[in-house]
Amino acid sequence: MKQDVIRASKRKSVNLSIDPDVVAAARDAGINLSRVTEDALRAAVKTEHERRWKAENRDWISAHNAWIDENGIPLSDLETL
Repeated sequence: MKQDVIRASKRKSVNLSIDPDVVAAARDAGINLSRVTEDALRAAVKTEHERRWKAENRDWISAHNAWIDENGIPLSDLETL
């Protein structure tokens, strides 16, 4: 599974509706609204992709975990220093 499915690229202007008091407080605090919004969206997209991957692969994950329960972790008897 890819860790970051969104590559950085040029910026695109978009319109958002945000509570004006939140905007004012963020500006007063010196917070970059665009950067925070982009970071939050990137995290939300990653979370959603992970959720979908787990849902799509639920059967395989269950079968794999059952196999591990029955057989143990492969090569776990080998020690590493």
